[in-house]
Amino acid sequence: MEHTEQTKLFSEFPPNSTNSWEEKINADLKGADYTKKLIWKTDEGFNVKPYYRAEDLNGLEYLNALPDAAPYVRGLRKQNNEWIIRQDFYTTDIIEANTLAKDVIKKGVGALGLNATEISTHKQICELLADIDFTTAGINFISSQSYPLTLELFIYEVGHRGEGGEMVQGSINFDPISYLLLHGDFYVSWIHNLEETEYLLTTVRKKLPHFKAITINGHYFQNAGATLVQELAFSLASANEYLAGLTGKGFSVDDVAPFMQFSLGIGSNYFMEIAKLRAARLLWTRMVEQYKPGNEESLRIFIHCTTALWNKSIYDPYVNLLRTTTEGMSAAIGNADSITILPFDVPFKDPDEISRRISRNQQFVLKEESYLDKIIDPAAGSYYVENLTHSIAQHAWQLFREVESRGGIIDCIKSGFIQEEVERSRQQKEMDIAQRKTVILGTNQYPNLQETMADHIRNVSEKSAAAPSAYQKMTSFRGAQPFEEIRLATELFVKNGNKRPGVFLFTMGNLAMLRARAGFTTNFFGCAGYEIFDNQGFSTVDEGVAAASTSMAEIVVICSSDEEYGTIVPEIAHKIKEINSKTRILVAGYPKEFIEQFKSAGVEDFIHLRSNLLETLRNSQRQLGIL
Repeated sequence: MEHTEQTKLFSEFPPNSTNSWEEKINADLKGADYTKKLIWKTDEGFNVKPYYRAEDLNGLEYLNALPDAAPYVRGLRKQNNEWIIRQDFYTTDIIEANTLAKDVIKKGVGALGLNATEISTHKQICELLADIDFTTAGINFISSQSYPLTLELFIYEVGHRGEGGEMVQGSINFDPISYLLLHGDFYVSWIHNLEETEYLLTTVRKKLPHFKAITINGHYFQNAGATLVQELAFSLASANEYLAGLTGKGFSVDDVAPFMQFSLGIGSNYFMEIAKLRAARLLWTRMVEQYKPGNEESLRIFIHCTTALWNKSIYDPYVNLLRTTTEGMSAAIGNADSITILPFDVPFKDPDEISRRISRNQQFVLKEESYLDKIIDPAAGSYYVENLTHSIAQHAWQLFREVESRGGIIDCIKSGFIQEEVERSRQQKEMDIAQRKTVILGTNQYPNLQETMADHIRNVSEKSAAAPSAYQKMTSFRGAQPFEEIRLATELFVKNGNKRPGVFLFTMGNLAMLRARAGFTTNFFGCAGYEIFDNQGFSTVDEGVAAASTSMAEIVVICSSDEEYGTIVPEIAHKIKEINSKTRILVAGYPKEFIEQFKSAGVEDFIHLRSNLLETLRNSQRQLGIL
């Protein structure tokens, strides 16, 4: 075919309609259920299709908006995507915190998170902030006994240095609604908190015009098990409670909104987290517009992101680096304004110099080597991400309106609605982890069989009785923790002079099936820290029984094919029980037609893809006298 200047490249290939794609997909499915096979049902309450086309963007009214233009879905920057790298220090040692802070500023960190819990005098805050330039590094007070006092001392120190507050950036982590959720009651009362908020806001507006007086701690919801929709909806409801309370006190929305920041968690659901940040800016704009702002700055939400804790693990802890890297990418691509990547060892000890350095460098790599700071909203126009943004925004707005219809977030906390919604999501996440629908690498799947962590744990305190509270508390969790407790119990059992529990893999018959089921069983019981006795495969039952007896393993798992189980399982079980009646015998798989027969022969349980791994391991620990 001869091409002219007017001939379009590949014009001989006509476009395919959605109907033609669907016909092809259904043909390839060969009668299988399209919905079950290809539709992803998210925890957030909506379905995700296997593919999207340009027509799926129809009706999304914000698509034509530019970066740094309402409704700010595309972020607040139009020259680059230069977010602030922030590092948080939770130590209460003032001198240590100052030393650490000065060091990381030299290494390129643009904002600090500092613990002011022990600060009560000007001398102390002077020591905490000594030799730190407020005009180049943002100061964020992430904890304090009294935020009004901390703010007063900070302002005094700014003035003491002869610097104007116009160049100072940062925040105080003042969020009494989060305090109510986490502690089950107000520090004093909501009226008192609102008065404190008035004072903080008035003071900041006069003295530190680029400082945030209120923080919406949305990451608490995610770290308690909430879905991303719940995190976003409840964060908006918290912000609205402050806006409503303060505008009711005579402030305008323009007096309040620019002095608030959102602190959202970033988990490992990569594209969903990107879409969540874009949806957050859209919904903030929609909500603030109802207050009739006169200043467009009120529509510009400031979002700080912190990597989530709920999905981090003690075992195989370097996998946490992979998790936080993708989480940092989600935050950057979603146009977060500042980002904290937590050190990988946070779940089991106080971060050290190496882990803090790595957490900083992860962001430097995202900037200096991946160039994520150069491109504004790279997800824009993606059929998939734009539809995720729309779905999250739609469902979060619906839940936000439900909270408001129930009287607002404080009334919903008092009634237990918020806590119950989060708990429902948490229970589903825990079940998915227990059944390995959600994989926590190194913890509930593919464990390092030789790894021990008990001697490396430094900051896991003993559980204490819950203090009485007026309202139900929202508690944080890590999905890996129940599995870690089982494995740590095994380690303690061995340290106390007991033999490490063993699992003998009785492999026999079909080579492909025995290897597959041996691997499955190794992963299964490896999650409890048991010793695994693997074998290449036995030619006779007697040969395998002799090897099992020699191993002195407490558990024997028969690994073969369903077709061969009917013949070999009863004989294996009978002969092993004759030698040691206390040996637990299990079968890898679930051969339905033989279940009752095998149980009669002495088989105690069957392990398979639908097993509740957590409950099976707990039962094993109890039978072995470990728990």
